[in-house]
Amino acid sequence: MRSYVTEESTREDNMVVNNGIVKYNLSKVPFTQEPYFISINRVIKGANGEVLAGVNSLLYCWNCLAIDVLWVKEECRKEGYGSVLLNEVEKIAKEKGCKLIHLDTFDFQAKDFYLKHGYEVFGVLDDCPIGHKRYYMKKNI
Repeated sequence: MRSYVTEESTREDNMVVNNGIVKYNLSKVPFTQEPYFISINRVIKGANGEVLAGVNSLLYCWNCLAIDVLWVKEECRKEGYGSVLLNEVEKIAKEKGCKLIHLDTFDFQAKDFYLKHGYEVFGVLDDCPIGHKRYYMKKNI
């Protein structure tokens, strides 16, 4: 093994690592979209400009959408904002050629919400955090 040091990575180091895996992946499976990464993020704002809900997602490499975060302000839950946002990013992703969406959620978050929208559980991580479950979900569109 070569001599080495381990240290906290910089932003530039992160880019080297990210670019390295992208290059490797591309050598194994051709990417099916250009550009390779497309952020699809939306917010819902109230009349005063306050963010009431939002979704952050990424359409990546093979026309797959990864939903990172979908959040609705607590006092605005059960008003349909989550459904509006989810439907919007699904529509945009589908227009861009997406066939598969995936995400994760915890047992204390929104598993039932996603099930209601046609997602299915394909994996469960127990005790993450301790005493809870993390669900990995997908939807073919």
